[in-house]
Amino acid sequence: MADYHWKPIVGITEKDRRIDLETVRPLYENWRASRKRLQESSQARFAEFNKRLIRRLSVETGILERLYDLDRGTTEALVANGFLEDLVSHSSTNIEPARLIDILRDQEAAVQLVVDCVTRNRDLTKGLFHELHVILTRHQDSTTAVDQFGNRREIPLLKGKFKEQPNNPKRPDGTIHEYCPPIHVDSEVDSLLQLYQSYAQEDPILLSAWLHHRFTQIHPYQDGNGRVARALTTLVLLRAELLPLVVDRDLRAEYIRSLELADQEHLSNLTEIFARLEKNAILQALSVDSDAALSQQKSLTSAVIGSLSEKFGKRRLQKLVDLRHVNAVASELRAMAHVMIEKSFVEVKPTLGEIGEPAIYVHDGGPDKKNSHWYKFEVAQSAKEYDRFANFSEEHYFIKGLIRVNTERLTFVVSFHHVGRELSGIMEATAFSKLESYDDAEDRESVSERFSLCSVEPFVFTHLTKSSDVSETFRRWLDTSLAIAMKEYGDRL
Repeated sequence: MADYHWKPIVGITEKDRRIDLETVRPLYENWRASRKRLQESSQARFAEFNKRLIRRLSVETGILERLYDLDRGTTEALVANGFLEDLVSHSSTNIEPARLIDILRDQEAAVQLVVDCVTRNRDLTKGLFHELHVILTRHQDSTTAVDQFGNRREIPLLKGKFKEQPNNPKRPDGTIHEYCPPIHVDSEVDSLLQLYQSYAQEDPILLSAWLHHRFTQIHPYQDGNGRVARALTTLVLLRAELLPLVVDRDLRAEYIRSLELADQEHLSNLTEIFARLEKNAILQALSVDSDAALSQQKSLTSAVIGSLSEKFGKRRLQKLVDLRHVNAVASELRAMAHVMIEKSFVEVKPTLGEIGEPAIYVHDGGPDKKNSHWYKFEVAQSAKEYDRFANFSEEHYFIKGLIRVNTERLTFVVSFHHVGRELSGIMEATAFSKLESYDDAEDRESVSERFSLCSVEPFVFTHLTKSSDVSETFRRWLDTSLAIAMKEYGDRL
């Protein structure tokens, strides 16, 4: 890999605007409407969901920067209970627990500043950049610098001030990544802010990815740039009434690679990561159990009355015809899936014929087939894997494909189900397989069975989705899921 030489930032390009966000855009309005209902019907639970989301973001942003390590168990305890030193053992992290808690609280405070800025409609300025940097580095007094001879040394960290020395890291292969020289930082930040102010009508996911990358491209501070950039991403999304993103430690390699590709004028990878994370955050928020939010301070009678009132309100919401239009989208996607699964099974039949006579079937499922109750257990199990709530009080569609050769059978199912504990107009498709073995080719009783998820992530659509707009994306998603199922089946034959 060659050295990367700094270039002045550029605005959002027409190429950037062509990035495919059709599977996430319809979620925006659905979420904004659902968010209002959640705030009204389950204020305490929704507030707790937001607190936990901010805590998780606060933990992961420091792990991405290698400020500390923290095991998963302790992470979950801190997210659930707050940043308490008693929850952290020396064996769970590589720094002193007290110092870890200080850093986590700083990172949480930075997000709270962003929330306050959104609430007060405060403009994005250099002053806000500096405030965020001061908060995020409150307990960090030094950083590593590399001099002109390539020597690394510790220097005092300037807090809330732009860098005075170059901060160009050396990659493992020895090449140099050059960020904006200190002399140009001030003017580049001015350009960034001017461009940002002109982008009020841009897609918020695209805008957040653009702002995040361009800020890191400038790298205006000696250290802490990634943390500030992720705080700015949160600001853009909250202003659009969306949810903050959590770039998890498991995404670190993909995330860094997407930033490197953006340096080469390919913003799509970073934008697609942000779209995926936003989609997941929305679907998890919709799975908050609002019925569990009844205050313990209420009397039994008032709690029952309040619960009934809430349920009646939900029933009225469920009568909204426009939200249930998503069922028609599900039916159209099911038809596409039927054709594609049948074609794939027919194509593989000659190959399977070399080891036995294959039996192949493809069946539709849903309310129109009077069998929408099939596979509820498996669908609920798959939804749980993705931290979702599959809502079976609404219509459920599926497509089932079966292949049996000798004593081995593959059942491949694509489920189209509603997400969230109340009608939201949002559905997702998930794919799973069941591999069954029989004692002999004439057996009808399964001897052994294995259940596997085949979709890397769910395919999400809403009542605003047009199947024609997402058909190619859906076909790619289904092709990947089918390939996983067929590979597992082939390994059993």
